[in-house]
Amino acid sequence: MRMKLMTAVAVLLPLVAPGRALSADLTPAGLWQAVDDDSKQPTGWFLISDHGGVYDGIIARMFLKPGEDPNAVCDQCKDDRHDHPWLGLEIIRGMKQEAEAKFAGGTILDPRDGKIYKATMKVAPDGQTLVVRGYIGFELLGQNQYWTRLPDAAYSMLDPSVNPNPAVKHPPSAHKSELPHPENSARR
Repeated sequence: MRMKLMTAVAVLLPLVAPGRALSADLTPAGLWQAVDDDSKQPTGWFLISDHGGVYDGIIARMFLKPGEDPNAVCDQCKDDRHDHPWLGLEIIRGMKQEAEAKFAGGTILDPRDGKIYKATMKVAPDGQTLVVRGYIGFELLGQNQYWTRLPDAAYSMLDPSVNPNPAVKHPPSAHKSELPHPENSARR
């Protein structure tokens, strides 16, 4: 009888435990890519870090269109980020976990106009998509952006000034086809 019980537990455990195992992966910390809704081309990479349960994010890489200034600064910012270069600019501040895969209580900055919005972030169940929502007043009146988690090998493509792991190299298992294609782009 005891053996049957142990066998039943061993069979059922994988059906119950995956939610627990996955919840540890439902963090916004990591390197994310945003794409243009129309062209589907990358617009930026964002590095989100966990500082003791408070999440902040910087612009880690920009993909410029022809004629855009590679040395842009946040000249419209009204706070401590005024005149800070876009590369390394902290655009997400003060996000804290509110539910299993939802983070809120912080803000997001639009460096183009210096406006700061309340924000939420929700990690998809697979841990590979981050829904970033900026809003004024009520969350319902906001706008979503969908960011995709980048593989660890993408860290090697970051400028050393923003790379938290500057010694990271492409692991032997990372095939070139697994990395995002930065053709026709420049870094900020």
